[in-house]
Amino acid sequence: MRRRDTRTPCADAVDPDLRRRHALRALACMPALAAAGRAPRASAATPPRIEVVEITRGLEHPWSLAFLPGGRMLVTERPGRLRIVGSDGRLSAPLAGVPQVQPGGQGGLLDIAPSPDFARDRTIFVSFSEPGADGARTAVARAELVDGATPLLRDARVIFGQRDRIGGGNHFGSRLVFARDGTLFVTLGDRFSQRDRAQALDNHYGKIVRIRADGSVPPDNPFAKRAGALPEIHSYGHRNVQGAALHPVTGQLWTHEHGPQGGDEVNIEQAGANYGWPVITFGREYGTGFRIGEGTGRADVTPPLWQWTPSIAPSGMAFCTGDRYPGWRGSLFVGALKFRLLSRLELDGSRVVREERLLTNLGERVRDVRQGPDGLLYLLTDESDGRLLRLLPGG
Repeated sequence: MRRRDTRTPCADAVDPDLRRRHALRALACMPALAAAGRAPRASAATPPRIEVVEITRGLEHPWSLAFLPGGRMLVTERPGRLRIVGSDGRLSAPLAGVPQVQPGGQGGLLDIAPSPDFARDRTIFVSFSEPGADGARTAVARAELVDGATPLLRDARVIFGQRDRIGGGNHFGSRLVFARDGTLFVTLGDRFSQRDRAQALDNHYGKIVRIRADGSVPPDNPFAKRAGALPEIHSYGHRNVQGAALHPVTGQLWTHEHGPQGGDEVNIEQAGANYGWPVITFGREYGTGFRIGEGTGRADVTPPLWQWTPSIAPSGMAFCTGDRYPGWRGSLFVGALKFRLLSRLELDGSRVVREERLLTNLGERVRDVRQGPDGLLYLLTDESDGRLLRLLPGG
């Protein structure tokens, strides 16, 4: 295992042209931020010393991480492979039985989540871009993980499929989170050319859905009895949700989503709520920087707890619930693809009070962030030679 000290912060790991574009976008959005009183505040304090330990590498664009009993981990690779990482860091061969994916753009094998009763039923759930004659769609499958000399998935079957086919270069979401009642949240993306449909309830563009583990619809979903609405929809008006986690105290689903040229959001997901996209947003049009929609706030739209302008391109989300890292208990951690760092959001209840930017010299896109059973934080880096990392306090 390789160790790397990332104590000393440095400039954002982007090229000079990209930094210049970020600055221009930030200037363009400053009036809206000032009016809304939601300009992000980053900590000026020196980050604590953190030691980065490499567990394994050689992963091709890893997307998601899940922990198994006994110290093993499951890792998805976007091209369509699922691997097991041993407690010693040894990487297994790709498992057979994984559903076929349509890789390309943001599509591929995406999130993975063991069943809440995995020790008994050995069931895992995966989200992926499922190929079809008229394009790929976000789908969710369940399967049994069979152990042995050659682990594999058995009896994989799709339990949910986005009704709207989307091209390989568009937004798929997709995070999977089990609620405390055993229902499953699935986050979905919009489509560039169909973004206005995120405000309608007759489609899956820009939605978070809630289903049972067999794919059926819970009868208490907010739109289950509304004519013309898809009953599995739980909230709407999202753009591309690539981070989701349950709050350790309240059990509520917290999410974050990508904005265009600004307006990345952190939200508390609520049944039936509208999160505004693309009518209410801090984001701006690509290229022109023109305003999108009608503004940054409206009475019937749930405002974000936090937003980033310029965009950090967030991915992955985890709450820190233990005391392994002094002063971090209760914080929310978010990976950044564009800025190649780890963002720590300090919370006061449901309010973000400040941001601390960590691992700014990592130089790799952070795709997933998880807290392990040992209370430590684990990261996946989204690279052709991607790594699984563990963060140790102190160093």
